This record gives sequence, structure tokens and C-alpha cells, in this order.
Amino acid sequence: MMVKGADIERLIPQRRPFIMVDSIEVSDGNRAATTLAVRLDNYFALPDGTMSESGLIEHIAQSCSAFGGLQAQEADTPPVGIIGEVKHFTCHRRPFSGERLDTVVTFDMTFGNVRMATGISSVDGEVVAEAKLKIFMQ
Repeated sequence: MMVKGADIERLIPQRRPFIMVDSIEVSDGNRAATTLAVRLDNYFALPDGTMSESGLIEHIAQSCSAFGGLQAQEADTPPVGIIGEVKHFTCHRRPFSGERLDTVVTFDMTFGNVRMATGISSVDGEVVAEAKLKIFMQ
């Protein structure tokens, strides 16, 4: 299932100008792929034309949120998730305006109301950022 454009807003609580996911496609039950075109008008754009590290974390977090939203749509129970922890964040380089982030998020484990997720963002096959998130579901 592929979701893009305005339909993303049905999956995540964020609204423009904070939407950091352009499309999402679920590849299996635990994994999804998202995209984001890096633009100069992005809230997290820096004066040098790159996206900030906090923007990369936000993109990975919203990718998890969109994936959770898709799963909730199928289960008909919309979840509310709060990031409890960001671990092992590595920014190999900041993406430039005009580049496209391709991100794979994996829901590694759920324990009670805590979901562990991994996100890896790439540009043209080059890994630019990766992180592990702990998300508390309500």
C-alpha cells in the first residue's frame, strides 16, 4: 500500500509546515519505506542549504508515526505515540536541498505500551542518518 501527498495527513498528527514525510509504502508487517524531498522552505533547512540533524530525527520519527498510522487504519484503532528516547543517532552527512531522503523504518519490538523502532535514511543509496527510537504508545 502506497500513501502520498495530502493522504499523509490522515496518518500523522503533524500539519504543514512540519510534515516531514512525502510518501510511505509498507513492505511487510514490521517495515515501511518513506520518502522526503529536501527543500529550502523546510522548517529544518539551514542557511547552507542542508537539513539539520534535528530535522533528520524528526523525519525518522514521523516515518514511524506514519507507519503506525497505517497499521492503526487497518486495525481501526488510532494510536498516539510519544518519543521517549532517541538512541544511537548518527548523522553521516546532512542532506542538501534537492536531494530525496529514502528512509526505512522497522518496528523491532513491542513490550506493553513501548515500541522500539530503527530508522535508516539514505540519499541515492548512501546512508546519511540512522537512529533507534523508543516510542510510548497511548
